[in-house]
Amino acid sequence: MHFSLCDCILDLVQNSVEAKAQEIRLILKQSEDSFIVCIDDDGRGMTEQELKAATDPFYTDGKKHIHRKVGLGLPFLIQTVSMTEGRFDIQSEKEKGTSINIEFNFKNIDTPPLGDVISLLYQVMCFDGSFNLIVERSYIDDRGTDSYKVDRKEMQEILGDLSRVSSLSLLKDFIISQEEELKTSWSSTS
Repeated sequence: MHFSLCDCILDLVQNSVEAKAQEIRLILKQSEDSFIVCIDDDGRGMTEQELKAATDPFYTDGKKHIHRKVGLGLPFLIQTVSMTEGRFDIQSEKEKGTSINIEFNFKNIDTPPLGDVISLLYQVMCFDGSFNLIVERSYIDDRGTDSYKVDRKEMQEILGDLSRVSSLSLLKDFIISQEEELKTSWSSTS
């Protein structure tokens, strides 16, 4: 079971990377009442049968994690969304990619806490591989939308190799500054 919504999102992005996606788009839309997550990738995708199996907690193909007897990631996520009056949709096409859309309901007392968005974004940007990840993060209220965007390839062009400590430090500082600006605009409009 995941401790926070950010833990769930981290797993989903990792699935996209492991599915050999070259382009991943992560959209995070937050409001007072909900947290909407959209993940689109151009990875291996799944057939209808594979998709059905992926949502079954008692199924694993034994390839991705050879020591596991069950695959609980998506089933736990679907159960969490269902039990907290949220929405979940997954579409996938073999060799084309996968699209996941989730709405978490903050009004439901059983919805897990959001978690650490800064650490989430930092971690997904640092996954190993040659993929690109574009993150669009926004906060929406009755006065409008404040947002920012982080593009992994742009960050690599500006900062260099993301395995270097100096690059990682600058990446984290950038994400922190973007989140602080977003929080400042939220609090100044409240």
